[in-house]
Amino acid sequence: MARADLLKYALIVFGIVFCLIYPLSIVWPSGWAWHEGAPYTNDYFMMIVGVYATLGLFLILASRNPAANGSLIMFTIVSSLVHAAIMAWQALQMPEHMGHLYGDVPGLVAVAVVLYLLRPANA
Repeated sequence: MARADLLKYALIVFGIVFCLIYPLSIVWPSGWAWHEGAPYTNDYFMMIVGVYATLGLFLILASRNPAANGSLIMFTIVSSLVHAAIMAWQALQMPEHMGHLYGDVPGLVAVAVVLYLLRPANA
């Protein structure tokens, strides 16, 4: 399979996963949510869900023409690494959040690595 096709599939898969942050936090709260209780009870978490769902939709749209969406792909790579680094640091500072080192932190690093390796030449 060609690298361009793999990139299209990766954008779709990661886009879908980003759209599913809310249900993931219900199924595996220790790896995806930073608060106790139902996800909708935390305004900060709902803001993050909204931002990631929006990014997810745009990644899915970008899969139609990845070469024309190099900036979005680079934003996803860099923001995923920054987010993962901050979450990892915070998880190490708060033992009750160690589950993130096995959930969203490696997930975000995987997104960044895969998209970096498959990125279009203009990204």
